[in-house]
Amino acid sequence: MVNRKTLDPTSSPWAPFGVQLRRSREALGLTQAQLAKQLGYDHTSVCYIELAKRAPTAKFARLADEALQTGGTLALMWWQHKHTALIEGFPEFAEYESRAVQIRLFEVGVIPGLLQTQAYATAREAGNVRRGSAVQTQADERVAFLLNRQRCLDRTPPPALHAVLDESCLLRPIGGREVMTAQLKHLEELATQPHVIIQIAPFALGEDRPFTHPVTLLALPDRKLLAYTETEQRGYLERDTDSVSRLTRHYDRLQVEALNRATSVAAIRRIREDFENAH
Repeated sequence: MVNRKTLDPTSSPWAPFGVQLRRSREALGLTQAQLAKQLGYDHTSVCYIELAKRAPTAKFARLADEALQTGGTLALMWWQHKHTALIEGFPEFAEYESRAVQIRLFEVGVIPGLLQTQAYATAREAGNVRRGSAVQTQADERVAFLLNRQRCLDRTPPPALHAVLDESCLLRPIGGREVMTAQLKHLEELATQPHVIIQIAPFALGEDRPFTHPVTLLALPDRKLLAYTETEQRGYLERDTDSVSRLTRHYDRLQVEALNRATSVAAIRRIREDFENAH
């Protein structure tokens, strides 16, 4: 019988990565040697990384994600451990987001991260640097982390994504005319994908809009539901069933009150054309 060492996810900083690597490998029925061969590493490296005796590299995490079809989970865990540019609570949320089968979100003022172009994300972070709320290295880390998060949409099958954007998201000129034109065009293209629904919550909703701050609802493969909200200082992952159910009811109402899919895309196109024609 093979001597299988028990992994304790609290035993070291890299232990959670090792636990997730083993779980993902075993879910596909692969041995350490078989995975090592696929990745181009030796068997000892995979064994030591699983046991948290050796730190993984960014390349290892990326290759393992591809081989194990994890939707970027391991790379996100690597970023969480190696970088500190993200607000407290967000990396944990991003790990769940990478595995979700359904993502429902509401955003105010800015395009949601999963839907941002690289130019839009870079322009936002440039603003943080100019204001002194971040240094350039932190801004670069956040953009890289965001682009890695977006890989979850490329999974097979991809998660169902439903985004309701407050009208203000489309009108705030992040990065100037060219960046906004490309960003809104990107939204139009995303909206044509069968697993993506984008709706606009118009200003006309007034006080009937159920949310005053961004909210994300995640449905995981085991049918567990989670909610995420955040302040400027930290993020909050909500697991309480009653609280998540309340937010879900509000989101259901928001979907009904917002513009329908076709009208929303038409609104995005109209605003994009306004940016294109601006001088």
